[in-house]
Amino acid sequence: MSSWSPYDDNGGTVLAVAGEDYCIVAASTRLSTGYSILTRHSTKLLQLTSKTVVASAGMQADMKALHKLLQTRNVMYQHNHNRPMSVSATAQLLANTLYYKRFFPFYTFNLVAGLDEQGRGAVYNYDAIGSYERCGYFCQGSGKELIQPVLDNQLKAASPLLLPPRNVLTNLPLEHALDLVKDAFVSAGERDIYTGDAVEILIITKDGTRREELALKLD
Repeated sequence: MSSWSPYDDNGGTVLAVAGEDYCIVAASTRLSTGYSILTRHSTKLLQLTSKTVVASAGMQADMKALHKLLQTRNVMYQHNHNRPMSVSATAQLLANTLYYKRFFPFYTFNLVAGLDEQGRGAVYNYDAIGSYERCGYFCQGSGKELIQPVLDNQLKAASPLLLPPRNVLTNLPLEHALDLVKDAFVSAGERDIYTGDAVEILIITKDGTRREELALKLD
């Protein structure tokens, strides 16, 4: 017997890797429901400032509503404080927003990524209701089970719970980390039907944000 649900998982995969002076954020562009592809050109990235990006996989409608709300709060913050919102402030804003909706959560799997006040890469990962932590890398979405083990193997850092705190950022040069991200998406695209068509990649450094696109399989 079929049952109605207010939620639909439209798939897709988002990923972020933080380095000493850079942050890479990537997301697949396929939007699906069930076994149908709705579009091959759906962005899952929201660039709030030159140094901060929010990436969300999951339900398209909730993602659009969440991104619209975050963009509105970002504009209000800039008007009130006369400066761009930092990546740590964005991370706290997203946590508060998700927790506010905890009784009817946004069906999204989120990351906040960018450069912090010291110019170092920062990645924040979340659960459904706003609990979050800072880490050196993370993956969310339908391809997480395929990509996260690869990142753990290649980038594994000390636990953020260790005392005294240890560096969780990868030591890989930017171009090597970028190649790893591309290889991970190509591999996931072979095995996850909801990850495909293309990968949108944003590379954030002190000089600004560079955009690249990598073609994946279309089937």
